[in-house]
Amino acid sequence: MAAQQSRVRFRRLAVAAVAAAATVVLAGGSGFAEGTGTARAADPPVPVPAVAPVPATPLPLPVKAAVPPFGAFLDSGPLGVARMAGLSSWLGGTEVKIAHTYLPGNRWQDIEGAPGFLDVWAQWRRAKADRMLVLNVPMQERNEDNVSDGEVRSLLRQGAAGAFDRHFRTLAERLVALGVPDTVIVLGWEMNGSTYTHRCGPDPANWKRYWNRIVTTMRSVPGQKFRFDFTPSRGRDAVPWTECYPGDSTVDIIGMDAYDQPSGLSFDAQVKEPYGLQQHVDFAKAHGKPISYPEWGLFRNGDDTEYMTRMLAWIDEHKPLYNTLTDYCPHGVWQCADNPKSARIYRKALYGRTATPTPPPPYKPPANCSPLELGDWVEYWLGGKLCIRLDWWSRTR
Repeated sequence: MAAQQSRVRFRRLAVAAVAAAATVVLAGGSGFAEGTGTARAADPPVPVPAVAPVPATPLPLPVKAAVPPFGAFLDSGPLGVARMAGLSSWLGGTEVKIAHTYLPGNRWQDIEGAPGFLDVWAQWRRAKADRMLVLNVPMQERNEDNVSDGEVRSLLRQGAAGAFDRHFRTLAERLVALGVPDTVIVLGWEMNGSTYTHRCGPDPANWKRYWNRIVTTMRSVPGQKFRFDFTPSRGRDAVPWTECYPGDSTVDIIGMDAYDQPSGLSFDAQVKEPYGLQQHVDFAKAHGKPISYPEWGLFRNGDDTEYMTRMLAWIDEHKPLYNTLTDYCPHGVWQCADNPKSARIYRKALYGRTATPTPPPPYKPPANCSPLELGDWVEYWLGGKLCIRLDWWSRTR
């Protein structure tokens, strides 16, 4: 209470001192009080200015911490776009900024972005400048057909020699034509595993040459602004993902797909394991690249509240360029009823949050008024800037 009273007295003395020198006007925000002498509204009971202060350097805004750009994989097709509004509503209006989808890897015509497949995603992205479209792009057709290591090695050699360039040029041209030339391309994701035909393990050297060839081909298309995201799965998997890294010149983002697995592995172990979460952050920092989490979510350990709590805190601490939760069972929280406790944690963390604080409008003095520069500290307690009316002499004669 004593501190509050001393601040009120300081404010009154400041007003009186300036009033003795000239006729003043208090200007703040969109309105102001004008007249002669020191006539003002009574001071409020606590030292909070009746009019928002507008110092020369704006004071920090008392807003909720900004939420890192986030999204969720909700479906590969048009349903994925339609469901984003529902997810936002479930999160109390927090806006979903990231749309994430995957090109099918069955045939090359799919990887080229078949006409009609990407239209609705492009329309969503174009609607607001601060949105991001993330697109997973396979590097080979028959991408989930259990192709043998020998055939993968042959395909990687062909790709490195340019046999498939035309498919990626077609995709790049279609994305530019759709008005989404800044799409984030998650190319050949989880290459350190054993699942996909675009895996790295059978021939890392040619895998890297092939990646570089694809990126060079897509970047050659006029109008493109693509960013390429190198995204292994967390941990060593079939091969250390560092052996697949194609080089800084063709990688813009270093991502990681990080699910809660295997069974019994604690979050601390997921951080500290070889090629785990900490090594991912350190590797990206050493190469001067932002990080991302294109896929993350629950998995082998069920409704794991510690994982959900710690992963959200990890994301908040390390500020990835974007993150997208995989929102279907067993990984998800909104479309999956199997994880109610983790769903509550996720929802509470993101509920009602805004992505960017709104800055105050720039100070504009009233007409015929010359502002006095009294310093930030005085202006804060005065509740705004003081200015001298240029017509004060004629008004008082």
